[in-house]
Amino acid sequence: MKRLLTITILTAMALTSCNNAPKDGQKADGAAARAVLENIATRTSVRAYTSEPVPEEMVEQLLRAGMAAPSAMNRQPWEFIVVNDRVALDTLAAHLKYAKMLTQAPLAIIVCAEKMITTRDGVTRENHFWEHDASAAAENILLAAHALGLGAVWTAASDPERSAIVRETLGITGTVTPLCVIPIGFPAEDPAPKDKWKPEKIHYNKW
Repeated sequence: MKRLLTITILTAMALTSCNNAPKDGQKADGAAARAVLENIATRTSVRAYTSEPVPEEMVEQLLRAGMAAPSAMNRQPWEFIVVNDRVALDTLAAHLKYAKMLTQAPLAIIVCAEKMITTRDGVTRENHFWEHDASAAAENILLAAHALGLGAVWTAASDPERSAIVRETLGITGTVTPLCVIPIGFPAEDPAPKDKWKPEKIHYNKW
């Protein structure tokens, strides 16, 4: 818990410093940079939560983080469904095989995106990058949750079966499509982050 609190404080400093980002060749603040990198390195999937509700201001911070993600041509096709209704959470848990932890979670954010786009010349076509854009938003939410001292885990929902379950449960209509369901809460476990550094997967200039 002490380590998590330290990460939260340092990352808050880093997020605050974003408003004063270095310009004209100025060096980045060392403490802020270390906080961000530490937050990325120590984030891990948390699947057990306390019953404490997630404060509304934290939910907004998570959503702001999601909307700060990059997207193809800055289309920002994402849509977010915040679920804190116990019946809805339990219904999703009952039907989503890999999201049973929703029975404990006080909150879930479902990251979705609009699959169809209308171009400047008025043509409506499929947005081939919707999964890329929504994935970037989802990762931002996961990192923000860790920075705030929350636990979260990505559970997939873009395949036809799970997508249909989420759409029906939450009344999603049109061509908006779920990417993932992110259960969120204050952690009731403290899993150690995995060391995923593998130099053999790095290639320079060619394969």
